Amino acid sequence: MPELNLLSELERRLEGEFISDGFELFEFGEPKHDAWSDAQEFVEAFLPFAQATGSGSFYALWRIDDRADLATLPIVVFGDEGGVHLTGRNLRDLFCQLASDRPLSVDWSDACFGEYEGYHRERDGAPQAHQSYVAWLNQHFGLEPASDPNDLIEAARNDFGARFETWIEPLTQEI
Repeated sequence: MPELNLLSELERRLEGEFISDGFELFEFGEPKHDAWSDAQEFVEAFLPFAQATGSGSFYALWRIDDRADLATLPIVVFGDEGGVHLTGRNLRDLFCQLASDRPLSVDWSDACFGEYEGYHRERDGAPQAHQSYVAWLNQHFGLEPASDPNDLIEAARNDFGARFETWIEPLTQEI
């Protein structure tokens, strides 16, 4: 995916500094969700691509259909302690959420972005990494940080929530 390849290049240039609290790309499509359901349909429907939190939650694209442009697929988060939730309508929504630099909280019932805490920015180089990301986002996509990243979660739920819940419930009843 061109968008994730560009972001990966930025992460390499930043030499390990996080662009946003808890976010880090990993091998695209690497299965991390196969323990959530035995249903092949479930496993094939998600393309994991990044850590969402420092505790192990991760982001994945939801293959809602067979569209060619994967960046337009909805974004879900798998919680390290449970829960699978929509978080964005597409990759650009996620990019704007990351630019707000607020920590994501995920549990069985919900996913939401908390208030900015700033503790991860105390290391040398960390504030510059986030500023570099915000500039990168504007340069490559003409986008700005979301003023409230939870508004984008709500938009994803409005657009895809009913369909997602109807689809996922029978596939995850045993977890």
